[in-house]
Amino acid sequence: MKQYLLVVALAALFISCKNNNPSSNNAAENAQLAKVMANYWEERMQLFPMEATGYGDNRYNDKLTITIAESFRDSLGRFYKKYLDAVGKVDSTGLNSNDLVSYRLMKYEMQMGIEGLKYPTHYMPINQFWAFTLDLPQMGSGSGNQPFKTVQDYDNWLKRLSVFPQWVDTAIFNMRKGISTGWVLPRALTVKILPQLKAVIVTNDTASIFYGPIKTMPDSFSAKNKARLVLAYRRAIDSIVNPQYAKLNEFFEKEYLPKSGTGSGISSLPGGNDLYKYLIKYWTTTDMSPDSIYNTGLREVARIESEMNKVKDQVGFKGDMQAFFKYLASDAKFCPFTTEKQVLDSFWGIKRMEDPQLKKLFNDTPKTKFTIRQTEAFRAASASAEYNQGSEDGTRPGIFYVPILDAKKFNATGMTTLFLHEAIPGHHYQISLTQENKALPKFRRFLWYGAYGEGWAHYCETLGKDLGVYNDPYQYFGHLSDGIHRAIRLVVDIGIHYKGMSREDAIKYMMAHELISEPDATAEIERYMAIPGQALSYKIGQMAISAERKHYKETMGANFNIADFHNQVLRNGCVPLNVLHEQMADWGGKR
Repeated sequence: MKQYLLVVALAALFISCKNNNPSSNNAAENAQLAKVMANYWEERMQLFPMEATGYGDNRYNDKLTITIAESFRDSLGRFYKKYLDAVGKVDSTGLNSNDLVSYRLMKYEMQMGIEGLKYPTHYMPINQFWAFTLDLPQMGSGSGNQPFKTVQDYDNWLKRLSVFPQWVDTAIFNMRKGISTGWVLPRALTVKILPQLKAVIVTNDTASIFYGPIKTMPDSFSAKNKARLVLAYRRAIDSIVNPQYAKLNEFFEKEYLPKSGTGSGISSLPGGNDLYKYLIKYWTTTDMSPDSIYNTGLREVARIESEMNKVKDQVGFKGDMQAFFKYLASDAKFCPFTTEKQVLDSFWGIKRMEDPQLKKLFNDTPKTKFTIRQTEAFRAASASAEYNQGSEDGTRPGIFYVPILDAKKFNATGMTTLFLHEAIPGHHYQISLTQENKALPKFRRFLWYGAYGEGWAHYCETLGKDLGVYNDPYQYFGHLSDGIHRAIRLVVDIGIHYKGMSREDAIKYMMAHELISEPDATAEIERYMAIPGQALSYKIGQMAISAERKHYKETMGANFNIADFHNQVLRNGCVPLNVLHEQMADWGGKR
């Protein structure tokens, strides 16, 4: 989920197409647009072979493009301009309604791709939350996106891995430019990268995460191939993986850490304020101002705190909210696990509980399979629970990853709402149904907007009562805790990157308003420092979808059908929020 497409100036673009007749259907224009989109997707997969692998397109599994290189960014700019010109030659007045949306999306995707290249974000190619150095071990583990089923698959990975030293040299070159120009990470983030790099380096190559595919090598391989691959993978670990991660670690320790920034927000970077405004539009797909988002966050925090107090009183707890937080965090009944398997089994239990109710809320269910896995140890300390999409062809399931640092300290109160968000019906339904929707061109099947995607997943947390999984007041309190967590994000993200809030003050604010430990609050705040604006997408998107539901439930009355509503929200794939509003208005007008 890390190739995000940029969104800005939506209103002007959509108004420009307002007078088109979407019911007209000029076959020539539709065919011309289809060709542009098909060519765009084909060329994009060649430019981003790792992205192709993630989507289940295995034609480029041996390729690794160094996307942080200046030369690549130049090529990418030309690529965006080429397809902006191509789509601009299509007469939109002849398009049917579905293709008209595709036309609009593709046009501003290219425009925003060009605009995004103005900012030298490649000078900071590694952070503790999102980085190629974290993705690579996951892909090479044998249980990630990279397939390891045939001898060719194993050889493909070796070829891909062989480019990694060039990527490392480019990253170090870029970071040195970042140091000289003031584009550096805060020191608080740099220190979190060091243990991640060190964790990949091993003295015994068979203990490396990159040796995983050898441990699961198919029995069908010949003895000759098995012996060759064992030797090749051990050599790759010794000659590529270990020395390159060690090289990065030495650079971070000796050069980068001493030059890391002392501030917390992106405003401390040259041109950081302009970049942050751009990222707000990118993540929220709105023109909301920083102050407007900040004030929305404050109102939501107050509203949800009121609901949390009602639950506290319902269970008969005597004491204030901070005392209730401490009770939930310390009482043994809320941490009932002793093993990682018990934690994962409990998530499977939530799925079994909601399964009978899902058909009441959804007309369509994904064909893509689903599974749950524990997050790999090397990245678990800085990771959040996450969903990795399945492949388009269905050969790889959607995966719900859960970081479990200590099963005995894993608090159960937030498990249900977490599952509804990251797994089912949250990301798994939205992403899988979109990928499986053959009525959409490929570029729309894999399109991602944070406000829609994360907004939908956050909205799904509100379905717990409909699904019969919030009957326990403590699980409902966990839902409210997640809700206030997303509201807090609006306050602290804007606070850190726009209002001068320090890392330490942001941590204190978070701990004052939700059930969270200091280490977890620290990891969350540092996540927002690393990826400015992303945290805004959840609550902004959820509030928009919830508002649509409230509106149509009130206006349709007895004719409102929740499954039809969900079908309409999901049927056109991931879109900006104002496009969703248009589509819902069209649906509501036909009821």
